[in-house]
Amino acid sequence: MDGMTALDSVLQQAHVVQVNSVGRFKEDAEIRVDLSDPAQSVQLRAAMAVESLPGFHCMCLGDIRFEVFDGSGGRLAVVVLHHGATLRWRQWESDAVLTDGRLLLAWLDGHGMPGPMQQFEADRLRAEEGTEGERNWLAAMPAGLEGPADRILALSRTGGMPSPELLVELTDQLHLTFPDPVERVLALLIWNGSGSGRCSGYPVHEGVPGELLSRVPIADLLAALTDPRAEEQHNAGAVRHLVGWKTRPRQKRDVARLPEPLRARLLAHARRSGDSDKQSRAERWLAPLRA
Repeated sequence: MDGMTALDSVLQQAHVVQVNSVGRFKEDAEIRVDLSDPAQSVQLRAAMAVESLPGFHCMCLGDIRFEVFDGSGGRLAVVVLHHGATLRWRQWESDAVLTDGRLLLAWLDGHGMPGPMQQFEADRLRAEEGTEGERNWLAAMPAGLEGPADRILALSRTGGMPSPELLVELTDQLHLTFPDPVERVLALLIWNGSGSGRCSGYPVHEGVPGELLSRVPIADLLAALTDPRAEEQHNAGAVRHLVGWKTRPRQKRDVARLPEPLRARLLAHARRSGDSDKQSRAERWLAPLRA
């Protein structure tokens, strides 16, 4: 029997499918669907059509379990849906890629199990936001640093921290491209304020400009922020750097050196950001000093 049509052949014999959550969709109740109705059978068969058996296995247990029974109650198959995209069945040597995963998610949604579709859409939106943020972050990268860009982005895939060698390479290139320390810091501030812009929970690669800024003397940072060329995009990078978690070796002392007009400017930026975490951090770090 052809591997790609084997499941469909079993489904043609099915009278009932029982569906329940394997793990993360506990709020969705178990459902049973009568497949002796030809319309129901055709819908499920179309939704579970597979296009390939690429030879891989997902490492997780899956999300949704389908148990298929014949007319006498005998179990014909147990199939598990993974991430709205693949199916696992012990008759296959690998997971199978669905022809249209959204079709099966819509089938589940239409039969009273909305969780998988909601999760799929949330994951899709997060991926799109991450891609857009990565593009913006790369566009803001200071000139001259394009060479190691792939190595920096790889940090988010491996979960690793930038090596001392990479940071030295980036620092040396920055000094070559921007001999003037104020211009160098302004370029780093724009980069640090790009991407997700978050002070926590950001992709690992976004921490690299912050690492470089942590090595900048506070005098140079202050000179850049009080330079006439400093704009809102520089404020964004400065807030993220100055109110983040242990972003400078002497962070408390350095922030205390900010003149009051600059503190007020950065605090106002944080309040306008719409990021509640950033705002609460800024309120703690940048509130006016008591006399």
